[in-house]
Amino acid sequence: MTSRSAAAAARATVHGYPRQGPNRELKKAIEGYWQGRVGADALRATAADLRRGNWQQLAAAGVHEVPTGDFSYYDHVLDTSVMVGAIPARHRAAVAADGLDGYFAMARGTQDVAPLEMTKWFDTNYHYLVPELGPDTVFAADSSEQVAQLTEALGLGLAARPVLVGPVSYLLLAKPAPGVAAGFDPLTLLDRLLPVYAEVLADLRAAGAHWVQLDEPALVQDRSPAALNAAARAYRDLGTLTDRPQLLVASYFDRLGEALPVLAKAPVEGLALDFTGPAAGNLQDLAAVGGLPGKRLVAGVVNGRNVWINHYEQSLATLGTLLGLAEQVDVSSSCSLLHVPLDTGAERDIDPQIVRWLAFARQKTTEIVTLARGLARGTGAIAAELAANRADLASRVGSALTHDPAVRARAAAVTDADGHRSRPYAERSAAQRAHLRLPLLPTTTIGSFPQTAGLRTARADLRAGRLDAEGYEERISAEIREVLAFQEKAGIDVLVHGEPERNDMVQYFAEQLTGYLATQHGWVQSYGTRYVRPPILAGDISRPEPMTVRWTRYAQSLTERPVKGMLTGPVTMLAWSFVRDDQPLGDTARQVALALRDEVNDLEAAGTSVIQVDEPALRETLPLRAAGHAAYLAWATEAFRLTTGGVRPDTQIHTHMCYAEFGDILRAIEDLDADVISLEAARSHMQVASELATAGYPREVGPGVYDIHSPRVPDVAEATGLLRKGLAAIPAERLWVNPDCGLKTRGWPEVRAALENLVTAAREVRGSLPGGVS
Repeated sequence: MTSRSAAAAARATVHGYPRQGPNRELKKAIEGYWQGRVGADALRATAADLRRGNWQQLAAAGVHEVPTGDFSYYDHVLDTSVMVGAIPARHRAAVAADGLDGYFAMARGTQDVAPLEMTKWFDTNYHYLVPELGPDTVFAADSSEQVAQLTEALGLGLAARPVLVGPVSYLLLAKPAPGVAAGFDPLTLLDRLLPVYAEVLADLRAAGAHWVQLDEPALVQDRSPAALNAAARAYRDLGTLTDRPQLLVASYFDRLGEALPVLAKAPVEGLALDFTGPAAGNLQDLAAVGGLPGKRLVAGVVNGRNVWINHYEQSLATLGTLLGLAEQVDVSSSCSLLHVPLDTGAERDIDPQIVRWLAFARQKTTEIVTLARGLARGTGAIAAELAANRADLASRVGSALTHDPAVRARAAAVTDADGHRSRPYAERSAAQRAHLRLPLLPTTTIGSFPQTAGLRTARADLRAGRLDAEGYEERISAEIREVLAFQEKAGIDVLVHGEPERNDMVQYFAEQLTGYLATQHGWVQSYGTRYVRPPILAGDISRPEPMTVRWTRYAQSLTERPVKGMLTGPVTMLAWSFVRDDQPLGDTARQVALALRDEVNDLEAAGTSVIQVDEPALRETLPLRAAGHAAYLAWATEAFRLTTGGVRPDTQIHTHMCYAEFGDILRAIEDLDADVISLEAARSHMQVASELATAGYPREVGPGVYDIHSPRVPDVAEATGLLRKGLAAIPAERLWVNPDCGLKTRGWPEVRAALENLVTAAREVRGSLPGGVS
């Protein structure tokens, strides 16, 4: 390492922390508020308690500077829209009448007003609310929430740093508002937005902020000269303000590349950079631009997106190199710890030997503090921690869990023919039409039906021993019968069994595959109050026995209509898990695909004629820079085809995707060679149908006409209008009618009404078509 005097300044910090609380207290309070059981004051009190607990835990662990402003009732990008006054016209009255209710109306919609569009936050499974902007947008500063959170932290005697979405990323994440002329670029609003940020920064300085962090993750993507010039202008203008705190500009998830010299030269006091995974190249790039003389560097050397323990010696080597590249080097996570669970200490069912390999948010905090101490005082100050870290890393490398010779031999024996159907699509399509005999505009759903409190209670009772296996299975059977009866009465053409036995579309399968670990309390926010428990992919993958065949066969026995078999695809099984970091992702995907291939073949053998293999994560896992796209899409599409390639021509393969920018992967969607694809389209007003038509996509498509992430029930006219928009792009003989996504999170009353309206709309439009029958 370099000089002790330089290292002595090293401090520990983080970009953000999980919001939900140890027992998802925030989720329960917010949903109670929506249901009228919790008042606004009680909700705010719960939120304040959770923030205080987070900050005190961080400070007690040794974090020198806690983040504020990262806490949110729903989404931090939506919070930014509120902060800058970018309220869509359709929500202004609600926001003016009651700020909290108006905030949730923007997030969830109301029966009369649609919510903001929702999409994935870069290549994570976190969803953000997309800002809607236009040439008439007028920004206005409202720093009250950011100032309040900062004041709370300072009142506890803590050093605190507000964290805000930066102005350039905010505009790059935005979309033109509905009705705005095509071609409008939100980035043209930068000069209008910067004075609002200047006002917020002045307010935060007046409230006691010494530093403010402005997050600019959008700059790690391939950006045009215009976007880079906008970044340079933004931080020139903000950096030369006189009434402001010191500015820390942060990026994460990948290397900054051509944006790094822009930010390095900007008149700001510091940068926060990610040095993990694909962002490790920031180290070389930083040296190439001459470092950050006279500036603070917050070094993200602890991965904030995975759950594996840090390699202390490698991180210390990186930090030692960085000491010569900045005036001050502090230690942090690579990004917000929002993307990992809270605490491994809550897990009781994972082998203690394996728990040694894992670090959730609290453990990552300890790692950051340990590395900061080692950087400041030398490795002798953390000798015991270094020895324990070496032993834990060696334990994982030597474990039988991580290496199954039979699985590896099977994966090595895969041939190109294994990843292709036996007949081209045109022949398959004809065979499927003859076999299934579906009408024009066939109706279906995406898979799941409402997961009622009764179902969740039954699963909990089974785990606790209060309900035996026979009683639990009868409860599941009864739910399937109810779901099938409703669909038949509603007139849906291709049915699903509703997935009442499944806790989660990834976890359910992970619990039945070797090599996966399931957590009991490893909750991570997906969007709003929706939390998931991503399983941990720790070793080689195989399928000991069928996973879905029994319940699918049972459902099919109840009806003459086709019942879809429902599986989660290999890419999504990886994307929504914490994946192993000790082998290439493509190798792991092939193992998962082979396990799922066995399931697909068993479903077909059991009489299932329609099988859906969901891949909603195909787009979100796309590397952030174009240079990595081809290699990723090659193994991702191969994995899907390997899963589905062994079925007969007359077996119809569906896939499903939602809440992503599909235009970036249209060629890959075709390379999947699925027979039917269903896609989110309601919030984006059928944009994806036009994109597919422009790209010449030749297969069947189901663009959603029912936004299931909102409690709104679309009426027949709304569904009909969306369906006709779809027909303007996709021929009737290739168009399906379905919701955007699964119905797990919705209640039965709204599902019944929405699906009945959906079927009515399909019949009305079908009846108006040549050869259609209503």
